[in-house]
Amino acid sequence: MPRRSKSTELLEFEISFYEKLLQAYPDFVDVLLPLGTAYTRRGLHEKGLSVDLTLTRLRGDDPLTWYNLACSYALLKRVDDALTALRRSFELGYTDVRHLQQDPDLVNLRQSQQYRHFLESFASTTAAKTPQAPPGTGSAPPTA
Repeated sequence: MPRRSKSTELLEFEISFYEKLLQAYPDFVDVLLPLGTAYTRRGLHEKGLSVDLTLTRLRGDDPLTWYNLACSYALLKRVDDALTALRRSFELGYTDVRHLQQDPDLVNLRQSQQYRHFLESFASTTAAKTPQAPPGTGSAPPTA
């Protein structure tokens, strides 16, 4: 029998601890958040998805909750569901496109044409909402 690493043992302890807490307090957000992360780190993506769905029910207006749901769907190769959750995240105010483009959880999503259309749509919407400075007030030095 192969020996488990200390980090694997610790992760399994964490998961067990959080699961026991949830038996007593099933909607305890401060337990659900780290449990979802632990499930993902352990590769238990279906369980992570279940936690993220619960969190979106409890914290439906939180953009990061919807972003995490998109990650769970992407890890399970459910691209359409991931994009729906990601759209909701952006509607609620998520804007960290740099992280989005580097997040390893979203590799499956970034390979889809739909994702590229989503980013283009987001970029054009953001540009349309950004107020333009009146002529002569920009940061360019005046010309002589």
